[in-house]
Amino acid sequence: MKSRAIQISAIDFGFETFRYRAPMKFGGMVVEQVTLLNVHCTVRDRNGRTASGFGSMPMGNVWSFPSKQMSYDQTLGAMRQMVDHVADRWRQADQMLHPVELGVAMEPRIMEAASETTAALGLTEPIPPLCALVASSPFDAAVHDAFGKLHECSTYELYGSDCLPADLGKFLGAEFNGLTLDQFVNRKPRATMPLYHLVGALDPIDPPEHLIGDGLPEHLPEWIHRDGLSHLKIKLDGRDLTWDVQRLLDVQRVADATSKPRDWKYSLDFNERCESPQYVREFIAKVRETGPAALDRVQYIEQPTSRDLESHRDQRYHDISKQIPIVIDEALLGLESLMLARELGYSGCALKACKGQTQSLLMGAAAQKLGMFLCVQDLTCPGASLIQSAGLAAHLPGVAAIEANARQYVPAANAKWADRFPGIFRPRNGELETGILTGAGLGATP
Repeated sequence: MKSRAIQISAIDFGFETFRYRAPMKFGGMVVEQVTLLNVHCTVRDRNGRTASGFGSMPMGNVWSFPSKQMSYDQTLGAMRQMVDHVADRWRQADQMLHPVELGVAMEPRIMEAASETTAALGLTEPIPPLCALVASSPFDAAVHDAFGKLHECSTYELYGSDCLPADLGKFLGAEFNGLTLDQFVNRKPRATMPLYHLVGALDPIDPPEHLIGDGLPEHLPEWIHRDGLSHLKIKLDGRDLTWDVQRLLDVQRVADATSKPRDWKYSLDFNERCESPQYVREFIAKVRETGPAALDRVQYIEQPTSRDLESHRDQRYHDISKQIPIVIDEALLGLESLMLARELGYSGCALKACKGQTQSLLMGAAAQKLGMFLCVQDLTCPGASLIQSAGLAAHLPGVAAIEANARQYVPAANAKWADRFPGIFRPRNGELETGILTGAGLGATP
C-alpha cells in the first residue's frame, strides 16, 4: 500500500484565453470569453519513480466570484493572482499520500491562499471559497492524472482499498465508517452518457435574423438535428414568471416540431435568481396549468435561490422536491453544505469537476449513501476539462446525464482535442461515448 502513495515534485501552470462564438447570459451577466488555467504536475513514489500529469479548468469567475462591486476583469485578475498563492501551497505539500488524502489535506490551505490574496490586493469583497476551489481544481486534477500515469492505468482503477487504505469515515465522518470509495465509484466507465444541451437565455430557438456563419448550428432545431438531442438544459430568469413559463413552452414547441417523438428530458436552471421557493411553486403551478406536458419532462431543477444556505434557512423545498428533484449546485462546498441542503429539502446534488476531483468523488459517494439524485455539470468546460468531467460522470453510478457546453460557445478551445476523442467532442444520438475514457490517468494528455 505504501507504493500507492505519491509526493509532488514539481508544478507549473499557464493560461489560455478564447473568445466565445456567441455570448452566454449567466446570472444576469453576459459572458463572451473564457480563460483556462492549465497545470502540469510531476509526482514521485517511494521507489523514486516519476510521472507527469495534466489538469485544466475554466477560471469561471462570473460563476464562482459574482460581484456587484467588481467588474469581470477585476474578479478575473484577482483570481489569476490567487493562482500564484494556490500553486505555492501545492508545491509546499511534502506529504507522501494518496491523491484523495492529499486533496482533502489541501482544502484548508487553499482557503488560506484565498484569504491571503484578498488581503494582499485590498479587495472590497473577500474571494469566496467556491472561487478558491475552482482555482485549485486543475492542480488537484493534475495530481490524480499523474497518479494514474505513474501506474500506467486509469486513475479510477486506483480508488479501491488496495490503494486508498483509509475508509470514508476519515473524510466524511463516523456515519461513513467502514465504507470505501470504490463502493461508490466504478472502475470502468459507462459506455455512453446522455448529453444535456444548453439553451441559454440569449440562444435563438427559432432561426435568427443575424447568423454567425461559422458552419455550426445557428439555432435549437439545427442543434437537435445535428446531435440527435434528447436532453435540454434551459436557462431561466428567476425574476420574470411570465417570461420563464413562456420560454419553457417555446422550447417545448420547438423540440416537438423538430424531431420525431422521443423521451425528452429537461433541466431548469434559475442561477439562484429566485427570491424564494415560492417563485418556484408559482412557476410549477403556472406550467401545470398552461403546458403540463412540459412539466412532465423536467428531470430536475438546479439551485433556484441563493447559494448562501446558512442565511436562508427559511427557504425550504420539501414539498417541491417531492415532485421534482431540487439540486444543490453553487452552494455545494463540502459535506457540511450538502447536509444543510438536505435539511432544507434539496433532494439532489450537482457535481462539478471545477470543485476538484477529490471533492467531487467524495460528494458523489456521500450523495449516493444519502439516496440523493445525482448529475454532473460542467463550467462550459473545453478540452481536458471536459474529458475530466465526462470521466467523472461515467464512473459515478446513478448520474443522470452530462453537460458539454463548450461545443456550443467556445469550439475553438476543443479543436486540438476533437480528433483524438471524437466520441466526447462530437455527440451522436444525443450521447457522448464515455466508454473510450480508459486511458492512463484521467485520460487527457496535452
